[in-house]
Amino acid sequence: MNFVEISGVRLEIQAIGGPADRAPIVFLHEGLGSVSLWTQRGRSWPEAVCQATGRAGLVYSRRGYGQSDAVPDVRSTGRLAPDYMHREAWEVLPALLAARGIEKPVLLGHSDGASIALLHASRHPVTASIVMAPHLMVEGMAMQAIAEATVAFESGDLRQRLARHHADVDSAFWQWNDVWLSPAFRSFDIRPDCRRISTPLLAIQGMNDEYGTMAQLDELALAAPHTRQLRLAGCGHSPQRDQPDRTLEAVADFLRPLA
Repeated sequence: MNFVEISGVRLEIQAIGGPADRAPIVFLHEGLGSVSLWTQRGRSWPEAVCQATGRAGLVYSRRGYGQSDAVPDVRSTGRLAPDYMHREAWEVLPALLAARGIEKPVLLGHSDGASIALLHASRHPVTASIVMAPHLMVEGMAMQAIAEATVAFESGDLRQRLARHHADVDSAFWQWNDVWLSPAFRSFDIRPDCRRISTPLLAIQGMNDEYGTMAQLDELALAAPHTRQLRLAGCGHSPQRDQPDRTLEAVADFLRPLA
């Protein structure tokens, strides 16, 4: 297990080896994700992506997730602000990339991580971006799904399942849950930011996504018309888990012509 310190916060990282003549892939996890949650059924999906694309990779856990430093008083003074994804994209991620000597990465994000990738690409140089189940704006079905997750965490087995992946499971869950269900977050909308993205962009979403409708990809296509899209039938919120081979194939095909 390796760490890097960014602005006094220790972040868990995993480096994946690869050639130095291609832009590395930086993996950005979902709202309850971590370095370890990219691995499913004993298979590291980031390692599979790097192997298939011939690129190095960097996976990290955001603050409060995985083995990274927890957020103190996560439900009071440490509560995330509605612009937490903007801050991650425009402050934390650039500092992390600089610390690792990465100048123009390929960003691959899922859910919250996909939104962070879009926000970063709107202001910072990237080689390309791959976003899976991105949130461009808040939909009612996402609020309902997160409210149901609250019940599962408090009275179901979700807390136990997440505890295997997070050193401080309460920090991980409540920072995500509380900000998403806050009234101030209803106005979250990154469509204007996406209009500034000109670099190659691949968007993937399951047609049975429980956190968002196809309106997310429709709006992204309007904001960035050059976006390549893949809409997966029979797939939920996590393409890399529900249809890992098909998603991997799409990613590899997208990155093949990019030096």
